[in-house]
Amino acid sequence: MAKQSSDDPGPSVKDAELYEKLRDEGNSKEKSARIANAAAASSRSEVGSRGGQSPAYEEWTVEELRERASEVDVEGRSSMTKAELIDALRKH
Repeated sequence: MAKQSSDDPGPSVKDAELYEKLRDEGNSKEKSARIANAAAASSRSEVGSRGGQSPAYEEWTVEELRERASEVDVEGRSSMTKAELIDALRKH
């Protein structure tokens, strides 16, 4: 089995070109792969139009923010204020 380079998204990424563009924009590997695969399954414009359905973080409760922070592994989330959680999630 050939060793995968650190830049190679691997065989599970269906749209390598879009993946690389998203990575260059600063998105995480996981997020880039999810978006690239969703685009490959339908169309890039369709994926973009599906976004934006979640309410703004300011409308979430602290508990909901902590749960989301846990999902993306934000360190120190249990002692963060709502504003700190929002900031940390937006940077992640």
